[in-house]
Amino acid sequence: MAIVLPQQTFSIGPNIGKSYYENLNGGINATVTVNNNGPAPIDLVLTRVNAPVITYTIPASSSLTLAVARLLVAALLTGPVGTFGTIQIATSDF
Repeated sequence: MAIVLPQQTFSIGPNIGKSYYENLNGGINATVTVNNNGPAPIDLVLTRVNAPVITYTIPASSSLTLAVARLLVAALLTGPVGTFGTIQIATSDF
């Protein structure tokens, strides 16, 4: 069964990181969608159980959807220019 969490809108200033999902009870399978509507790229940082931290750069005015096994933390990190958009996470036992 999937649980779709509410879509969250972000507006993050320069050089700031913010967590949008945390599951510190062993992780969960999830799908993460980020829509970057702003003028600068943003990094999606994913922490998984017993795996290296992965960072994906999402260019300005684009989006990315990923299926992630055993997700612990999903966070966004800006560079020297802030940006805005949306993030949505759906969890399941896939």
